[in-house]
Amino acid sequence: MMTYEDALERLAALGPELRTGRAVDGMKSVPRRKFSLDHIRALLKVLGEPQKTFSSVLIAGTNGKGSTAATLASIANAAGLKTGLYTSPHLLRVNERIKVSTGGAEGQLVEIPDADFGRVYGLVDTASAKLIAQGGLPHYPSFFELLTAIAFTWFAEQRVELAVLEVGLGGRLDATNSVEPIVSVITDIGIDHTEYLGNTMREIASEKAGILRQSGVLVTLAQHQDANAAIGEAAVRLGVRGVDAARCLPPSRDVVTHTPTGADTPFLARNVYDLTVEGQSLHVDSPLAGQHQQRNVALAIATALELRANHRLNLSNAAIERGIRETVWPGRLEWIASQEGHAPLLLDVAHNPAGAWTLRAALSQIPENLPRTLIFGCLADKQIDEMEQVLLPLFDSTSGDPARARDHVVLAAVNNPRAATVEELATAAERLDVPVHRATDLRDALQHAQLLTPKDGVIVATGSVFLVGEIRALALTQAG
Repeated sequence: MMTYEDALERLAALGPELRTGRAVDGMKSVPRRKFSLDHIRALLKVLGEPQKTFSSVLIAGTNGKGSTAATLASIANAAGLKTGLYTSPHLLRVNERIKVSTGGAEGQLVEIPDADFGRVYGLVDTASAKLIAQGGLPHYPSFFELLTAIAFTWFAEQRVELAVLEVGLGGRLDATNSVEPIVSVITDIGIDHTEYLGNTMREIASEKAGILRQSGVLVTLAQHQDANAAIGEAAVRLGVRGVDAARCLPPSRDVVTHTPTGADTPFLARNVYDLTVEGQSLHVDSPLAGQHQQRNVALAIATALELRANHRLNLSNAAIERGIRETVWPGRLEWIASQEGHAPLLLDVAHNPAGAWTLRAALSQIPENLPRTLIFGCLADKQIDEMEQVLLPLFDSTSGDPARARDHVVLAAVNNPRAATVEELATAAERLDVPVHRATDLRDALQHAQLLTPKDGVIVATGSVFLVGEIRALALTQAG
């Protein structure tokens, strides 16, 4: 039987989920894998079609899909449904991607145990080898295909009733699209992964719309006109029934604001407001900070209402309220209070320009007079120049603004084969004429930021999920 350690070693040998063509581990080039749903479908067939044993909601988009998925899964769990949640990427441990509710009135969504991860990996590995030997697969499954097969197999074993699935990349050819969703959800779309999805909003939205089904259901919100057009065309072509989540957005005047009282106080308020849905009051109290999360919460509520109305799932208003209140989704405008005399830490996985703008809006809520240090690093295939243009000027100690005189920027390479080097990050910063500090790694970056930032200031770490995951673990280790 394969152990958890064996499984991790095998996964590490597969390399990064996306291949960019840049040199990795001494290779002159890295071949691009051609995506095809035929491969994951063949693998799932050998595994006994586990994806057919549960109902599923499939969520695609550029930003907010993970938050929407986590909120919806929390709602389903609060309603007592045996719920599966599959998300990507992970912050620290691969198990984070695959969660199942423990059941009962106080049930929680918990990660797949190490022993079960190793065992199920062994099942998927054996099935893959069998397929390759028979000519049913041209090559070994990708990192994401393997994890998707593990998730679906685990969900089937656990007799999951509803699986909430976050699309990994795009939609049309993503491994998660091997299910037949009872509801499809599309969150906000932006420019990202252009090497795979296209260079325009319309092209990217068309790929995301690949999760729609003939005569199916789509829950979404109006957004960029090009995205709306592409999604609308696909929906009309397939006879999809659209559900507009706008009715689940709050009246802006009803959203609670927060007045900071000290350096250890989260300056970013919870989203707290009341809605009237189907003639009844619904109290929203989400721990996910930032105005942008109101759109993700709205999508989750609208999906829950759709599941209740047309799929006979008992998702009461009380369950919706509790699920929203108990949502756990770390690393998204997450505040870690000061420890051992250090400044508090704000973490956010802003991994593309749209995410950077969202973070910038949130930072406007932090008092101007607080000294701030930015820890930034991202992957090389991201839009480094645009992300730095959005964020770095907010931390420019040479801007002439007295409030920024004690600010700093610390650059560090993310621990990932696709990471941008410190020099690549610094070159983009030089074009902005913003002074930076170079760190040898993320541990050094955090220590450097803590030395530079007074206790009454704030450290902001962002740019990549991988950066946030490691910085978060280092900070929590200090706190422990």
